[in-house]
Amino acid sequence: MPPTPSPTRSAPWLPRLLLAAWLGLLAAPCRAMLPPDAFRFEHWSLPVRVVMPHGVVVRHDMVVSITRLRRLPARSAPFLVLLHGRPAGAAARVRMGRVELPGNAAYFASLGYVVAVPTRVGYGVTGGPDLEDSGACDDEHFAASVGPLVQETAQLVAALARLPQVDPARGVVVGNSFGGLGAIAIASRDLPGVVAAINFSGGDGGSVRYHLDHPCQPWRLQRVYARYGATNRLPTLWLYSANDRLWGPRNPARWFRAFAAAGGRGRYVELPADKNNGHFIFDRNRLDWRAAVLAFLRRHGLPDRVRVAPRARRAQTAGGSAPGGIR
Repeated sequence: MPPTPSPTRSAPWLPRLLLAAWLGLLAAPCRAMLPPDAFRFEHWSLPVRVVMPHGVVVRHDMVVSITRLRRLPARSAPFLVLLHGRPAGAAARVRMGRVELPGNAAYFASLGYVVAVPTRVGYGVTGGPDLEDSGACDDEHFAASVGPLVQETAQLVAALARLPQVDPARGVVVGNSFGGLGAIAIASRDLPGVVAAINFSGGDGGSVRYHLDHPCQPWRLQRVYARYGATNRLPTLWLYSANDRLWGPRNPARWFRAFAAAGGRGRYVELPADKNNGHFIFDRNRLDWRAAVLAFLRRHGLPDRVRVAPRARRAQTAGGSAPGGIR
């Protein structure tokens, strides 16, 4: 059994306050709404072990934010892992704090999923070395940079499978930006319990400051996606805005075609242009992607409707023990 570090905690009112604000934004796209006190929040510190390409082993505690409905029958709920992106620069990665993605986490939890949002090693409150650096623009190593994300997610999935409410045979990985690339990498592996993956704006090597629409070495990333397609067996959904300024108007479709031509299972959806840069559509325009995501979940026998749950007495925030002595 791994060591049990001290739990991470937050002010009890904070998740409820954030969720109440986000549920107001959710009310328009959802016909049925759950009250904020129908949700339970937990924060874990999960020990993870990552083997780097050169053989060095990194051990670190990864902070994970959990959002779920308070009342779920045993072994009834699929799990859903939300993977964050990668901001440019060390200072920006530190400023991420504890990644919670409260609006989207609450949205998927309202459908009946146990939602886990890891703050991966090298980011925010988790800290530690930057394991996902892909190198200089003229010498990117995309597959190597995604490897730590895959390993950390695999260990998180194993922990989620031990929760009493979770159905360990039904899980979804959803990633945004660099996390979207990670979701496709995970879909190319045989990760127990993961049955589908959703890629929002996935890629690497882009910059809104230095080279809009022209990411570093997109042809090399195209080869990586083809490699993932060759070993992919899970259904995937690829969602990119028409004006994604990190990747440009043509690269995302090229990446998907390379993935599919190699044997990958997937559907590509071009979302409408969103404001001045559609790369951020996952966080700021759920109305434009909700229908495609729900149709995908429905097609693969996964929950796609807001759950009706009895009103709880009050919201709970916990930093208590997770399964297997993890806190």
